[in-house]
Amino acid sequence: MKNIAIILSGCGVYDGSEIHEAVLTLLAIEQAGAKYRCFAPNINQHHVINHVSGEVMQDEQRNVLVESARIARGDVEDLSEFYIDEFDALIVPGGFGAAKNLSDFAINGEDISINEQVLSVCQAFAKANKPAGYMCIAPVMIPLIYGEGAQGTIGQDIAIAASLTNIGLAHKACAVDDIVVDEARQLVSTPAYMLATSLVEAASGINKLVAKVLNMTN
Repeated sequence: MKNIAIILSGCGVYDGSEIHEAVLTLLAIEQAGAKYRCFAPNINQHHVINHVSGEVMQDEQRNVLVESARIARGDVEDLSEFYIDEFDALIVPGGFGAAKNLSDFAINGEDISINEQVLSVCQAFAKANKPAGYMCIAPVMIPLIYGEGAQGTIGQDIAIAASLTNIGLAHKACAVDDIVVDEARQLVSTPAYMLATSLVEAASGINKLVAKVLNMTN
């Protein structure tokens, strides 16, 4: 049975993992007859957002690993305990946590950096030529992981696409129900909630991404 590593970035679209994307990913993996294990870095979130008002909660601090456990029903592991030999592929759901906690793209834009543990794990898949899937805003990390010329998508946002092109991503515009595949790098991406307006729309691209990533493991 194929074993897929999932990197979560907290719990909640504005400051962590996009919950719908994460759950749809886990569901698609199970429905395909594969299994998964969830990981997250044991670090503090960049900040905490009130998901009703959209405002920053100035006096509150939350941990990415602890918050990710909400999505994984407690079954989440510290990213420091990750061993690539145990896995066939990697998938990283989106949500602003990918751009605030796993990386700092939401804060620093083209001067993006990636958390050292996250970068190490993601690069391990790239170096081993094992398949990986990135969705929503998570593809902003692709240029730092795979180097200049790697293909990926964040959908159809012209400004973000231009920024990613400037740091080396070969960005491809993509519809919500489609995927961009970099065959040479075993790399798949889809816009998900960068474009989706419903669960059904988000699932259409996510299901394709999961299917392609699993197919690449054969």
